[in-house]
Amino acid sequence: MTQETSQPRGTSAHMPDLNWSQVRETVLMLELAAVQIESAMKDSNASVEVLTNSFTSMAGFMRMISDTIQTLPDEGEVGAAKQNLTGVSEHVSSMVHQAIIAFQFYDKLVQRLAHVGLSLGDLSDLVADPHRLFNPKEWVDLQNRIKTKYSTREEIAMFDAVMQGVPVQEAVDKFMADMKEKSDDIELF
Repeated sequence: MTQETSQPRGTSAHMPDLNWSQVRETVLMLELAAVQIESAMKDSNASVEVLTNSFTSMAGFMRMISDTIQTLPDEGEVGAAKQNLTGVSEHVSSMVHQAIIAFQFYDKLVQRLAHVGLSLGDLSDLVADPHRLFNPKEWVDLQNRIKTKYSTREEIAMFDAVMQGVPVQEAVDKFMADMKEKSDDIELF
């Protein structure tokens, strides 16, 4: 029976020995960050799924209420109630629609965080492998894999800017400004 030798998994920074490695410490922190992102997304997905289903059902019920209201007569007390209910129904329907749009933006956020988590995992794998760590082609491959995960023109432009030497904060600020300008265009997916 052979025993597989493996590197220690936890930190040894508090009591470094001859096997201590800043690379192993970096990998540990990258893995932790990726798992924290994944855990936070899983925790929030269940709640958002309940909210999404609730608001979708509410939208259907609001259509039924609006259709029923339209069958009421236009005159007399019932006509006045019909007019009030129509206004309230339209307002609530608008609010439900805005909530559904917010959930779509949340879905986009979750997709972006998933990409970050996967990219951190890929980076962790690269840094952990001494055969790949010092190979520039491996870094180019990693950068290409990360870039292909971006789904918008603005994200790709931000990535390209950073790769060309623009300071990260400056590239992110430009990305955020571009996204703010674009926020009026609702992207349905």
